[in-house]
Amino acid sequence: MATVLITGASAGLGAEMARQFAARGYSLALCARRGERLERLREEIVGDHPRLEVQIAVLDVTDAEEVRTVFRNFADHFGTIDRVIANAGSGAGAPLGTGGAEENRDTVVTNVVGMLAQVEAAVEIFRSQGRGHLVVLSSFAAVRGMRGAMGAYAASKAFVATLAEGLRIEGVPGLAVTTLVPGYIRSEMNTRPRPFIVDTAPGVAAMVRVIEARRARAYVPRWPWALLAPLFRILPPSLVRKLT
Repeated sequence: MATVLITGASAGLGAEMARQFAARGYSLALCARRGERLERLREEIVGDHPRLEVQIAVLDVTDAEEVRTVFRNFADHFGTIDRVIANAGSGAGAPLGTGGAEENRDTVVTNVVGMLAQVEAAVEIFRSQGRGHLVVLSSFAAVRGMRGAMGAYAASKAFVATLAEGLRIEGVPGLAVTTLVPGYIRSEMNTRPRPFIVDTAPGVAAMVRVIEARRARAYVPRWPWALLAPLFRILPPSLVRKLT
């Protein structure tokens, strides 16, 4: 039975991905900072799918050595890790220069340093196995620089996309790399009313379909984000300012 490792799995998109991959029959290796929530999710999934194995671990992705240890322990337990979904991240932020430097720094550390730790640990396992599927979550915000509280977040998610692209260009034998570029999907990090926002379950279902197809890069949901992206790149800054 194939095994999927999901970080940031205690809530939001990560928890819903765990539910949907469980429904497809995958064994699960779930990790996040909030252990109690992870345990509740494990109980829920095992209750719905008694034959599945679900392992959990508390993990702060900004601790690179801890990430490596947790990933390796999962691999040793299951014998193999078929897919790693590097979902853990932060969406907090404040306009630059307005006193929110610590908040912005925490977001960049989580989304950049934490993502690098996850990718390093995952690809180390995949190189030793000779195969594997790495999935990273970027954001539509990474398509163009964003103003205000989104500035540091958008820049951090651009790093994620570029890191994954570099791995695809390298062409590690047996390694598939998928970059998800979500638009507005309702979650704990995204509760404000926004245009084109979709609920968590259908939004994640779109993500899971792309992951299962092993697409290299995809906007999710495809409509309207795949159509908006090329337009968004060429709009003048004055118009981008009004739209974001």
